[in-house]
Amino acid sequence: MAGLRLEKIDKSFGDVRVIKEIDLEIAHGEFVVFVGPSGCGKSTLLRMIAGLEDISAGNLYIGSELCNLTAPKDRGIAMVFQSYALYPHMTVYDNIGFGLKLARVPKAERDQKIRSTAKILQMENLLDRKPNQLSGGQRQRVAIGRAIVREPEVFLFDEPLSNLDAALRVDTRMEIAKLHHDLGATMIYVTHDQVEAMTLADKIVVLKDGTVQQIGSPLELYHHPKNLFVAGFIGSPKMNFFKVTIESINADSLLVQSADLGALTCPIVSQDVKIGDQLTLGLRPQHINIDIDQQDGVTAIVELVEHLGDETVLSLKLPSGQSIIATQPDDIDIEIGKKIGLNVQQAKAQLFNTEGLALASTNTLKKILKK
Repeated sequence: MAGLRLEKIDKSFGDVRVIKEIDLEIAHGEFVVFVGPSGCGKSTLLRMIAGLEDISAGNLYIGSELCNLTAPKDRGIAMVFQSYALYPHMTVYDNIGFGLKLARVPKAERDQKIRSTAKILQMENLLDRKPNQLSGGQRQRVAIGRAIVREPEVFLFDEPLSNLDAALRVDTRMEIAKLHHDLGATMIYVTHDQVEAMTLADKIVVLKDGTVQQIGSPLELYHHPKNLFVAGFIGSPKMNFFKVTIESINADSLLVQSADLGALTCPIVSQDVKIGDQLTLGLRPQHINIDIDQQDGVTAIVELVEHLGDETVLSLKLPSGQSIIATQPDDIDIEIGKKIGLNVQQAKAQLFNTEGLALASTNTLKKILKK
């Protein structure tokens, strides 16, 4: 297996620049997920790595080899697409082994590799079936098997679960995670689903408008987003944002005032801020506690209740008219239209300046100093 290195990778279609000087290093055996909204350039970047799109500028290394002009078949990569692209007239056995047949791999060796791959994917009993006899999840496993059998240096996945229903997405996602663990392979995975990114990745690359917003582990991005975009994109349900004003500045905290939440003490290191500055405060739905009986202080009106079994998701309207989301860890009984109290976990709050960049928290500073 091999790692990858992208140096100032750029891509333009005519006058439209879609990938902008991306630097990225992927270690051997890492599972890296490209995530971002539609049109952010994640699939284009993956196709550039695969050799299906030309590189306008910069360098791509697979292992120690410069691969800008290397043909896709010679890059040591295998790609699994959103579409299964199986041959309908061929059996599972023949679909998995078709690439080996084209490469003139001897029949005995081809048979051994096909059956070994089928065993990894627990598909030994499906080898004689044709695609129309398979479920969506089974077809996707055949497509993955077609990649495994080639023994590539790097696996590329382009939204492979998009065509599956919710239950199959979870099952197949677990299979891909297990496959990575068993093979120890370098894998790059593209998705717009941040839940997939959080559950699969060793490292997440968050993209927006062709630029990298942040690179880090799932928990690093969740707890310490660098900017408003990452904060709002990573996490489900999405982070709530409030406009606040700085009331006072202390050595390791800021006192801010919110029209709806009142005064809040945030464990933030003061940096280039002053009293009176306008900031954006972010609070995850999990960090807003509700009190059904509280009628004064910070309150809200219940607009929508979603019962998910192990938790309840509440859509709430604040006195200013702003809507927010709060989640509770239990299946609570609450009526739409009811006035409830809110208690904020102030230590979990995150602050962002007028440019949308995160202010460092005391927890982040301690982490940096330990290094």
